[in-house]
Amino acid sequence: MAISFKGAHFPPEVILMGVRWYVAYPLSTRHVEELMEERGVDVDHATINRWVIKYSPQLEEAFHRRKRPVWVSWRLDETYIKVKGQWRYLYRAVDKMGQTIDFLLTKERDEQAAKRFLTKAIRRHGVPEKITIDGSAANEAAIKSYNEEHGTTIAIRKIKYLNNIVEQDHRGVKRVTRPMLGFKSFEAAQGTLVGIELMHMIKKKQLMVEAGDEGLTTAELFYCLAA
Repeated sequence: MAISFKGAHFPPEVILMGVRWYVAYPLSTRHVEELMEERGVDVDHATINRWVIKYSPQLEEAFHRRKRPVWVSWRLDETYIKVKGQWRYLYRAVDKMGQTIDFLLTKERDEQAAKRFLTKAIRRHGVPEKITIDGSAANEAAIKSYNEEHGTTIAIRKIKYLNNIVEQDHRGVKRVTRPMLGFKSFEAAQGTLVGIELMHMIKKKQLMVEAGDEGLTTAELFYCLAA
């Protein structure tokens, strides 16, 4: 398996099922615990939470080896996530077709945070031709700073209605995080959001599949990442 389950006390298929339910649907870990119990699996909600934090990044890494290319016109925005009672910032970008480019949870909302996100996204997907933002001075400064440092010529567009696509896309993530009522730690938030964003991308058919596998369900594609 691409994912290491060494030392796990449950079968991989049980772990993956618990992780998928939590990151795919608006459920709390206690809801997942109850669903597991109905299927004869005795596991507590804290263990499910640890599974999500541990295995989501590994599954996302496997996903990126098979992720479809994205367009060179990006839409960048950020949304709010509550961690330990405080609002933190989830930077996200999609292309003009609404396909997820990348995401990053940060403690601050400023030029430095925006640049860290931009650098991460470009490292994975290459330099875009243009980025549409909502007028954020910090995001604009981050793009200009990146251009100056790297000799790139990323065009900046500040057109509100063109950014509606990324603002609408936030809903797919917030729909799942809402029942969680905030995260107890930054690490937990980070790991869980990786899983949620991963499922969101699979639902948007951003995973390249082999011939004959086009009819696989979202759940089946998720499990394939661990194979």
